[in-house]
Amino acid sequence: MPRKRLPKVAIVGRPNVGKSALFNRLAGRRIAIVHDQPGVTRDRIATECRKAKFPYELTDTGGIGAVLDDGFAVQVRAEADIAIESAELILFVVDARDGVHPIDEELAKQLRQRGSDVLLVANKVDTVKNESDSAEFTRLGFEDQISVSAAHGRNFDQLESAIANHLSRLDLHYHGDDEISSVAPVKIAIVGRPNVGKSSLINAILNDERSIVSDVAGTTRDAVDVPYRRNGQDFTLIDTAGIRRRMKRDTSVEVFSVMRSEKSIERADLCLLVIDASSGVVSQDRRIAKMVLDANRPCLVLLNKFDLYHPDAHFQDRIEQFREELGDDLFFLPYAPKVAISAKHRQYLTKIFDAIDNVISSSADPIPTAVLNRLLQTAIERNPPPVRQNRRLKLLYATQKREDRPRPVPVPEYMLFVNHANLLTRTYERFLENQIRKEYPMEGLPFVFRVKSRTNRNDDAMNKAKRRK
Repeated sequence: MPRKRLPKVAIVGRPNVGKSALFNRLAGRRIAIVHDQPGVTRDRIATECRKAKFPYELTDTGGIGAVLDDGFAVQVRAEADIAIESAELILFVVDARDGVHPIDEELAKQLRQRGSDVLLVANKVDTVKNESDSAEFTRLGFEDQISVSAAHGRNFDQLESAIANHLSRLDLHYHGDDEISSVAPVKIAIVGRPNVGKSSLINAILNDERSIVSDVAGTTRDAVDVPYRRNGQDFTLIDTAGIRRRMKRDTSVEVFSVMRSEKSIERADLCLLVIDASSGVVSQDRRIAKMVLDANRPCLVLLNKFDLYHPDAHFQDRIEQFREELGDDLFFLPYAPKVAISAKHRQYLTKIFDAIDNVISSSADPIPTAVLNRLLQTAIERNPPPVRQNRRLKLLYATQKREDRPRPVPVPEYMLFVNHANLLTRTYERFLENQIRKEYPMEGLPFVFRVKSRTNRNDDAMNKAKRRK
């Protein structure tokens, strides 16, 4: 059964009042980067708080009202305004240690004029003694106020109850278009080096300026989860920070950003590796590809900015020329389909989701056990494995492992029962994989082989004798 969309709760306030720490505490995990540097959060970051009494979608926003030297103040404010307009409840966060700031007064005035439902949260109240410091915020004109410490979790049970009380009073009426499926969304991580067009791709897919786009490397800092629905299928698009080489990461914020990007690969059901077609494949593209490969994640390679690659030529000719010029540079992620797009001009975006649909359908169609065994035995007979330590690998039985709780895009995992597991070399493993793919290409899906040795009574007796000695 479809369920209604969740009510939205937005966290707003000036920089460095603890919005991201509050966001992480309510979400129950570290999502937003928390740092003393003002202006770390730029994009809208959202997550679903489903364990709350009244589940809701929580949004963190960038600091409002500060003059930042990074050139993003206007865009940050625009993102915050969008969050405020779409939210049913605003958590207006202030710093109890600093007292009422002119920016707080201006923001309070704007929230009152909008008629927003506001809960004033005085943060950084670490002890009972500090609670008197938050009394002066009553002059901001909001009836509901609570003092908390996001860093230490103080009074968060009261905050969660206050949020639930506000949401319970809301008379929410949604149209059919607001309904979403109860099936878990497919998490898609969009990864790549800086300035290849990851945030532009998110905006193009959503047809909305959801992520801040700039020519400045490192514009995106957090891994931003964005809900998206297409043709009845729910997705979570994860916009990640550009991954630079370790020696080029010049701030602690960037180090944290890259760590979030790497974790996004691990938690994703599928990765989109974005490459700048206009500049070609570089070594960092291959390093990021190896992260995806090592994580055993389904993947597509997106050749973005393809409108800049020989723009006057016919599209198919450009594709063939690109492959010819780069040649071996596209050897990484051999299982990943390559899709040419232009995020800036929103061209060929349907090809991405056509390819994603193919990957999802392939993952849901396992190879029958009898067919798998016949295919592998035939491959071994035609090209026997090498002799190692005077022994040759023998395949006794093979089957595809089935998970009790499969992921939305399950990765094929094959159990190979053999005479001795150490006889299977990586080269021969790749050979077996290629033989399977000739019959079942399963584009976009990695293969995982789990090898188990045959155990017999003689081996067991020898092992027991060794333990007795």
